[in-house]
Amino acid sequence: MTQHERRTWDAETYRRIAAPQARWGSAILAGIELRGDETVIDAGCGAGNLTRLIAEAVPRGRVIALDVSPAMLEVARRELADLAPRVEVLQADLGALDLDQEADLVFSGATFHWVLDQDALYANLFRALEPGGRLHAQCGGSGNLARISASAEALVRERWPAAVEGWSYPAYFPGVDETRTRLEKVGFEEIDVGLSQEPTTFDGGEAFREFIETVILTPLLARLPSDEARREALDTLTAEAARGSAPYTLDYVRLNVRAARPG
Repeated sequence: MTQHERRTWDAETYRRIAAPQARWGSAILAGIELRGDETVIDAGCGAGNLTRLIAEAVPRGRVIALDVSPAMLEVARRELADLAPRVEVLQADLGALDLDQEADLVFSGATFHWVLDQDALYANLFRALEPGGRLHAQCGGSGNLARISASAEALVRERWPAAVEGWSYPAYFPGVDETRTRLEKVGFEEIDVGLSQEPTTFDGGEAFREFIETVILTPLLARLPSDEARREALDTLTAEAARGSAPYTLDYVRLNVRAARPG
């Protein structure tokens, strides 16, 4: 969640339904070797779904949980209150982050694609790491959600063209080579970058509709002229998703990033 179109997220619903993001993030965290006393930046903590797991992984350490969305931070602070002061929840834009050698590890589960200035993102994260510190992250990668994105934008441009005149979706899904180049440019070493296909199927139309409304299409739906228009768009997209060989399936593509600041 970045400064681009500071939209209002339904953080309560996001926390409840963002199971795919929680599952992918948990798998990343489980693969990181930790002593237990590290300082970890949760870069894009959202509603705090993974922050508690990070805190449990560093019982003698601390967690700096960052997000730009006030709605997400309100829920995260409430859900993580029992872990204070070992867990700090702070408002911050990763594209303008100004932390100097604060952390042993930067972890991020599903946020970097919201930062349009990817060069600034990785430069800021490099600076925030101690020498020898590590970056473990995952975000949307090249081709992520291509079908639902194309369908949604085409629908809106056909029925409510004024809502998206001069507009583009405020997210960027980078590829492997460009990400590796950015990491090398700012000084990261031990770089490992790759894409993974993660098609995700939902249990029926209601679950699919709630998910795309809350997690994927929030920026686009916010531009529609009325609640009625938003309902119409969601009805149409959900009906489209019911058809085909893989009903109610989203074509997720994840960019997996590992790197280290030289120590």
